[in-house]
Amino acid sequence: MRQPALSATASFQALESHAATARQWTLRDLFAQDAQRFPKLTVDAAGLFLDYSKNRLDATTVELLLDLARERGVEQQRDAMFAGEKINLTEQRAVLHTALRMPRGNKLVVDGQDVGRDVHAVLDHIKDFTDRVRSGAWTGHTGKAITDVVNIGIGGSDLGPKMVCLALRSYAHPRLKMHFVSNVDGHDMDAVLDQVNPETTLFIVASKTFVTAETMLNAQTARNWFLRGAGEDALARHFVAVSTNTDAVKAFGIDPANMFPFWDWVGGRYSVWSSIGLAVALSVGFGYFSDFLAGAHALDEHFRTAPLAENMPVLLALVGFWNRQFLGCGSLSIAPYHQDLSRFPAYLQQLDMESNGKRVTRDGADVGVPTCPVVWGECGTNAQHAYFQLLHQGTDVTPIDFIAALRATHDLAGHHDALLANCFAQSEAFMTGKTADEVRADLRGQNLSAEQIEALVPHKTFPGNRPSNTILMDQLTPPLLGALIALYEHKTFVQGVLWNVNSFDQWGVELGKVLAKNIHAELTGEIAPERHDSSTNGLIVMAKAAQHL
Repeated sequence: MRQPALSATASFQALESHAATARQWTLRDLFAQDAQRFPKLTVDAAGLFLDYSKNRLDATTVELLLDLARERGVEQQRDAMFAGEKINLTEQRAVLHTALRMPRGNKLVVDGQDVGRDVHAVLDHIKDFTDRVRSGAWTGHTGKAITDVVNIGIGGSDLGPKMVCLALRSYAHPRLKMHFVSNVDGHDMDAVLDQVNPETTLFIVASKTFVTAETMLNAQTARNWFLRGAGEDALARHFVAVSTNTDAVKAFGIDPANMFPFWDWVGGRYSVWSSIGLAVALSVGFGYFSDFLAGAHALDEHFRTAPLAENMPVLLALVGFWNRQFLGCGSLSIAPYHQDLSRFPAYLQQLDMESNGKRVTRDGADVGVPTCPVVWGECGTNAQHAYFQLLHQGTDVTPIDFIAALRATHDLAGHHDALLANCFAQSEAFMTGKTADEVRADLRGQNLSAEQIEALVPHKTFPGNRPSNTILMDQLTPPLLGALIALYEHKTFVQGVLWNVNSFDQWGVELGKVLAKNIHAELTGEIAPERHDSSTNGLIVMAKAAQHL
């Protein structure tokens, strides 16, 4: 049955009416009016702590948002996902990334297949292989131990393992250096090949179909580079595949025994928990990889069982929906105050924008309201000296997710206290701002004339009232990183349900790829140029001319 338009629902209309008043609120006043605001608007789960008190909302706002979640069927859609129903309607697929982190023995049958058994069979294969590489039992074709691992993928096959390997660098094997190549731009591959030795390098080619254009071009380049100094019989010691296309893997020269499959119910941006995470298991070891999965499962169980009013992913999603839908916030900044999470904002860009960057509902109708915000960010404290100026005093209001660990995984004195001080100070500054009168009071102690003071006041005034969340963990460990990623996965899912979009397809990725195939053939002279627009024709002519210089 077709779901009613979001804006036509009773709960949405109640929120619109409420928002007319809420837009007049200031966070300073909300905190002044309720000494218990912080404990009321915080929640913890699976080792994570979420403070959403620095958002322009109150208990009534939250209740109205929860009413909307119930009316839009969040609980029913959540249960359908965990049960393996085909909620990816346009591709008629189940959505079972949560099954990838189920403990051994948990049974889930989908289309006659015991998913749990299949998942753990692959995990056993990953454990056996990664144990051999890490111990040195697996060697290159000249008998030398592997020192470098190059993961060749794109999208989720790159962003996930790269982000996690960087985040868990404190747990990495001291002999193994991880590299990642995703861009079809040859400069990416060239920079990596300059750093590695073919005798001691292992390549992971991550492509479910083994025909992904960018990945296979990079894989072929790596293969050609390797074969300059070795025979084809040596390939099997240096190339493994994360794929399901056995014939293509064999044709490439990879032993099918070293092929690690995954399933069509694993979306690319949700795949780091699968064999796509092979690079992670190589880097940190299968034990820590298992801990990573367990942390995600703990958050899954919280999301699956906790009441909506105490459910961290649901609350994070509802706060984001409120800011986007009713307060007009068109983007979301991710500010991890942890250098090892440097790729986390990029990871969330794909997770959120590829999932919910949609303009039609699951029924094919126009959504009729703004959907996914633009997601972007950078590590603190670097971000403070880059774009925080815009967030503090710019014309747009941009919510911020601050993410921090209470304890460091290094022992360098003085750094972590300074880091946390900056994180907490920034969230306070965005909330309180600085009034004109406060600026004047500060300037009066600087021996400035009244005229000079008044000239400076507009420039030093901060409007404040800028929303933010703060997410804390004890340390950045494998299980807590797993929980953090799962938190954002489920947040994305909930918002997709609210908008009634399919969060698990990505047709918008395909159009440019189709056109690129034609233009590539034109650039290489394989086919005559087609009639494009004048701009595209002009660019093709310039590129062909440059190739002959």
